[in-house]
Order: sequence, then C-alpha cells, then structure tokens
Amino acid sequence: MKKEMEKTYKPQEFEPRIYATWLENNAFDAEVNPEKTPYTIVLPPPNITGSLHEGHALNHTMQDILIRTKRMQGFETLWLPGTDHASIATEVKILDKIYQEEGRTKEDLTREEFLEKAWEWKATHGDHIFKQMQKLGNSCDWRRMRFTMDDVCNHAVTESFVRYYEEGYIYRGERLINWCPVCGTAISDAEVEHEESPGNFYTVRYPLKDREEYIEIATTRPETMLGDTAIAVHPEDPRHRHLIGEMAILPLVGREIPIIADTYVDREMGTGALKVTPAHDPNDHEIGLRHDLPIVNIFDEKANINEEGGVYEGLGRYEARKRIVEDLREQGLLKEVKKHDHSVGHCYRCHQEIEPRISLQWFVAMEKLAKEAKESVLKGEMAFAPKHFEKIYHNWLDNIRDWNISRQLWWGHRIPAWYCDACEHVTVAREEPSTCEGCGSSALRRDPDVLDTWFSSALWPFSTMGWPEETETLKYFYPTDVLVTGYDIIFFWVVRMMFSGLHFLKERPFHTTLINGLVRDAQGRKISKSLNNGTDPIEVIDAYGADALRFMLISGTGLGNDTRFSMDRVESARNFANKIWNASRFVLGYMEEDLPELSDVTLDLSDRWILHRTDRAIVEVSEFLDKYELGMAADRVQDFLWNEYCDWFIEMSKVTLNGGDSKARKEKLRVLLSVLEDALKLLHPFMPFITEEIWSYLPARETLLVRSDWPKTRSLSQEGIPAMEALMQAVGRVRNFRAEMNVPHNKMGRILLEGDEALVSAFLENREYFRVLSSMDQVERLEEMPEDTSVILLDGIRLVLPLADLIDYAKEQERLEKEEKRLQDEVARTQGKLANEGFVTKAPKQLVDREKEKLAGLTERLEQTRVLLREVEKKVK
Repeated sequence: MKKEMEKTYKPQEFEPRIYATWLENNAFDAEVNPEKTPYTIVLPPPNITGSLHEGHALNHTMQDILIRTKRMQGFETLWLPGTDHASIATEVKILDKIYQEEGRTKEDLTREEFLEKAWEWKATHGDHIFKQMQKLGNSCDWRRMRFTMDDVCNHAVTESFVRYYEEGYIYRGERLINWCPVCGTAISDAEVEHEESPGNFYTVRYPLKDREEYIEIATTRPETMLGDTAIAVHPEDPRHRHLIGEMAILPLVGREIPIIADTYVDREMGTGALKVTPAHDPNDHEIGLRHDLPIVNIFDEKANINEEGGVYEGLGRYEARKRIVEDLREQGLLKEVKKHDHSVGHCYRCHQEIEPRISLQWFVAMEKLAKEAKESVLKGEMAFAPKHFEKIYHNWLDNIRDWNISRQLWWGHRIPAWYCDACEHVTVAREEPSTCEGCGSSALRRDPDVLDTWFSSALWPFSTMGWPEETETLKYFYPTDVLVTGYDIIFFWVVRMMFSGLHFLKERPFHTTLINGLVRDAQGRKISKSLNNGTDPIEVIDAYGADALRFMLISGTGLGNDTRFSMDRVESARNFANKIWNASRFVLGYMEEDLPELSDVTLDLSDRWILHRTDRAIVEVSEFLDKYELGMAADRVQDFLWNEYCDWFIEMSKVTLNGGDSKARKEKLRVLLSVLEDALKLLHPFMPFITEEIWSYLPARETLLVRSDWPKTRSLSQEGIPAMEALMQAVGRVRNFRAEMNVPHNKMGRILLEGDEALVSAFLENREYFRVLSSMDQVERLEEMPEDTSVILLDGIRLVLPLADLIDYAKEQERLEKEEKRLQDEVARTQGKLANEGFVTKAPKQLVDREKEKLAGLTERLEQTRVLLREVEKKVK
C-alpha cells in the first residue's frame, strides 16, 4: 500500500503512468478462451488522415465503457482497433502535400510514384490518432491493430470480390452514376449529400416541327438540353395530349426529338412537359430505358462540354449555362426566369456538385443482398438502439440501387480484373494471371480503378480476424456483439456490413447497433469549421484530464440523443473527480492495519443504509448499462458517490472516526473501504484513470482495477433502512429551515421529538447525526411544548424546534429590512428600464425577455422577504 495520496488531484501527473501500467500488464489483451464467453467490439476505423475530434471522443468513450464493464463482468473482451485507408480523402490530402512541396500535380506523377508517397504518408501519420486514443483511455487490444490495406484485409477484399463475381453479384456495365468532377471519380448514392441550393427555373420554348407552335419546358439546368433526346408529357394531360408522337426541334442544336407519353411526368410541376436527358439525370435515364431513347453524353470528366455540345465545346458547366441562357434569350426562345430553390447532390468529400453521367463501371447487384439484410433485422437478429433508427436502415434498403464500387483513383484496393487486348475477355482472379483465360494471350492489362472505400469497410468485422481463413480468432470472437456508430453512416456502413456478414459467414456481424448522437457546442449548434465552434479534445485532456472529458461527454445524455460540448460541464466533471479524490484521501487518511472482514462487523444504522444503497446502485447501474443507457448509468454512479457516499455516509462516519472506540472505528473503516471499492468499480468504465490511481492506494490490492471483478450485491437485511431514510429527511428539513431563517452554522439548537416510538427511538439512538449534519446538539423527547416554535412534520414523527435557541429576532429584522430595501431598488431599476420605450423597441427581443424574467423573479423574492419580515416583526414586538 502506498503511504499517502497526493493532496491535490492532478490527472496530468498520473494518467500517462496509469496507461503505461495497463500496457505493461497486458490489461487489454484478449485471447481465445473456451472457459469464458467472448464479447467483441470492432472499432469503427478512423481515417489515417484523421485526428481525434469531439465525435470520436464520444463514440470511443461509449465503446470503452461497454468493453471495460464486460471485462470486469468476466467476459473475454476484445476491442479490435484499426484504421481506414479512406481512398478519396487520403488521395486528395497526399496530392495537396505533393503540390505544396514539389509543385507537381497528379498528371505529373506515375501511379508508382504516387503510391510510394502514399505509403510514406501512412507510415508517418497513420498511427497518430491511436496515440490520441490512448490519451483518452481506450482499452483496445493494440496487438491486433489492422489497416484496411494491410495484407490480411487486402486478402479478404480480393477474395470477396472474386466470390461475388463468380456468384454473379459483381458485374461491369455502362450505367448512370454519380460523378464528382473535382475528385475525378465515381461515387455511390450513399456518398451524395443533397443540399437545398438557390437556383432558377428557366422556361424554354421548343419549336414544333411542321407547326408554328412551341412546347414550353421548365428546367433548372438549361445546359443539359444539349443532351436532350425527347420531351415527355403525361398521357392524360389535356394540354399536351394532342402532341404525343409529334417531333420538336431542340433549340440551339437543331436536332429533332420526339414527344413521348410517360406517367412519371408531374402535371403540376412547371409546364407539365419534361425535357428528357438520359445521360445526365437518373429519372430521365429510366424514362430513356423505357422508351429506348438514344443517350447523348455532353460532359467530359471535368464537367466541361464535350464535342457533342457543338459551339459550346470546352466550356465549364456553369459558363455553358450562362452562354446558353444568353443565346436562348437572343433567339426569343427563353420565356422567363424565376427564382427556385431545389435539392442538389454534392460530393460528400469535396462538397462540390456531382454530375450524373453514363460511365463504364463495376457494380454489385443489390436486390438479393438487400433482402437478406432487411429480413435479418425484421427477424430480430440485429437490433438498433434506439429502435427508431431502424427506419433509416429499412428506407435505404427499400430504395437501394446497384452499388457502384469502382473509383477512378490510385489509392485503394485495385480491382482484381485483367483485360485481354487480343480478345477483350475479362479475367477476374485472386492472383495476377499470366495469360488470358479466354484465348491464352499474354497481352493483359489490369483495370486501373480501385474499389470504393466502403467495400473493404463492409468486411471489417471479419476481415480483421483473418477471414477467409478459418482462424481461431474468427471462430471464437465472431460474430461480434455491438457496433457503436453515428446515424449518418447507417447506409454507408451498417447496411453493407450486414449483407456482407450474412452472405459470406451466414451470420449477422453484430447483434446490436448502438447509435451515438451528435456532439454539439454549448449553444446546441452543430460543430462546423464555418462556425469555428469546435474544441480540440486533446487540449481538454491536457488541461482537465481524460476522465473529466469522458464524463462530460457521457453524463446527462439519453440513448441516441445529442450531447453538448461545454467547458462549464468539463469543469463540473473535473469537480466531481476532485470530490472523489478528496473523499478517498479522507478515508485512507484514517486507514489502520488489521481491519475486520465486513462479515464480522457489527453494522449500525448508517452502515446498513449505505450497504443497501450500494446494492441499489450496483443493480441500477448494471441495468442501465445492459440497456445501453450509458448517460443514466453515469448519472446514477455520480449521485451515489457524491450524495449518498460523500455527503451523507462519510459525514455520518465522522462521529465514529473521531470517537474513542477503537473497535467501532475499525469497523466503520471497513464499511467505508468496502463501499469505496464497489464505488470505484462502478465508476471505472466512465473514469478509468482516477479510479485506477485511487485503487492503487487501497490496502491488499492483488490485481489492477481494470482486471478486477464487477461488484456483487450483498442482499443484507433492510431492517432499519426506513428509519435511516426518515432521519435523513429530517436532517434535510432542519437544514432548509436554518438556511431560510439565516441561522449561523455555529449556532446550536434543540430538536424535540414526538410520534411513532420506533422512529423516536431511532432518532434518539442516532442523535449525533443531527449534531454533525445539522448543528442541532440536543435531541430529546417532547415533554412540554415551548411557546415559540417551528414544527417539521414527517410521516410518523413530528420535530419541534424551539426558536429562541436559534434566532436573534432583532438582528434578523435588521437584516430583512436591508434586503427589502435592496430588492425594492432592483425592482425599481428594472421597471424603469422596461418603461424606457427606446430600450424595449431597439434592444434584441432576447434581452428584453431576459429583463422581464428578471423583474418577475425580483418581485417574487421581494414579496417573500416582506412575508418573513412581517413574521419577525411580530416576534420583536
């Protein structure tokens, strides 16, 4: 046992040492152990470009709470860490670095040169975030750290691609895809962010062939008319029904296009006539397929107009729009322009507008896979917590399209497909082929594209454990238990892990998806670069300690709800840690050798009460954790430690600790120590550093706290507990009375008891608690009612307080008169401010409302003060 705890709580001095101790003792290591039940979480892999932000801190704290709890509850717990290569994000960052340092762009590099730079980046920066995670306290098994492009994961990616291809799920074809002209790659539907954007509705006149008439079309993108191949109208629209089958002339181009009937057209939208551009709009593409329309692609990879655009060739899409609108106006074909806000798809990475574009890409056929993933949740094999997030999951699967998995990038898993220049056969293989499997030619070239980042992430729960090999780790730890993630990647990641696990291993990858809310700023706003309202978690840890940050993030939040990142709340959490530190130091300051076992202690009323409350805390915290109500569990631990243990039991224990009975003191210390041990265990998942540090000072510790057992209830007799709770209620009421009457703390008084004999006896036997806790040094039976009293009524007992012992009415009158004058002045000042028309009309409404609320509060306090003053004046007279 260490001699003495430091006087001041200084987390910066012991948190790094504690973490090093955990690592030295292999405290986080998980092994295949048939004698234990496994419990597994795979860490959502952060990007290798990343740093710990507020969202990571919350997400990782939640995972660590679950892992530490299950470890203490006897499970063989594996928290498997790793990082994601993050194709687009990393490639953009590396190319920017190369440009800044060398002045070279991607066009100046060979693929091999770029990949060499990329792996150098990974080696330098890839593990940065893990060092930050360790500062936060993450108890991962670092020996098992994986990277989505390491040999193990790469093997799994190749195997899954080949299997999907052999089974007919993966195919290559020309489809309308989402193209990011800035990142220069296709992106999936899940990677498109739809934002409401300001724009215009342009109403354009399309001349009709062989008629002196026009059909009017309203569009938000006049530049795409260069690729129009039809005009669609609703077959039941009387305005246009007579034109079905006629031909129109495409303005500025002169191409003849048919007028067709299709029920997709919304008769209430615009003019009721729709320009159909199959190459550049997903809905138009579907119409084009139904009517076998030609597809005219007018954009190149940079979203510049190509050779199909005639005189507009080479113009960017926005410049082309301006020129086309000018030319339409000049030719009298632009009827009107109206302001119109509409939803526009943007790239999730660069936030620029995406361009729907026909392209030859690789796809995963989703119909059967989506059905299996949906049915698994419907059957209860995987549940969301909270349950309502299931809707996002099902909505996405109900509307899913085939998954575009090829990306025109260099950083990522290269597609294992080779093209034969001799016969154009495509060979998909696990190893690089030397000859074409179709014709035997050696003229093979590999597909230059890489796979979508989410293709490898979809395999994460099992690729990290060695699949497709049947490793002992995979057989023991898979399926995993809980995935902790944000709701914004349910469709990016959760859906894809589900169908991948079900398809390849015939089991769902986890039984629960626990959704963490957003971390917002102190005003409830979403944290963003534009608002500059973010807070660096590492700076918070350096200033306040990791435990304060963790507890602030998790406490006071409901399941799935957002949380507010507030420095005031961080300080409150640190104050809680400081309270625990001081309380533990107080208890250990009295510690003696040869304490009796708890089973040998003669328990007094307060001992039985605190042990009962400890049992309740163990049960309630465990139940909250089982239901993933981590915030409620944290709040319950705090309430138990701060209120019940520190403010009540320690204070009551001072009677015995400062008394002369050595045996009683040792017995009291045993109870204090036993409850402290249990409390530290309950708190450990939330505040691991301070609890481990205090644990190291406790006598006869044989193991680290992180590897100790979860506390068990004692189920002792509840005899006397109601009497103890009545006594505490009485103490609270007496304290409130003294505060209301402004009785000095050092002014002792009397309590006279009358009522239920059992309660009166219990109060008399424990009268010292009234002295210590409420400065009432005389507690007696009521024999005769004094003249001037205040009475406190509780169930079964009445407390009579003689006021002459407590109050100097003349001084109290003087104090209340001064308070009345002060409040009168404040009320008058505030009324004057609100009577000022200039203030009321010019000041912000929020400020005016605040002054009104202030006036209401002052008025109420003034009235309360006057009531008290009248009562005191009667006593003085």
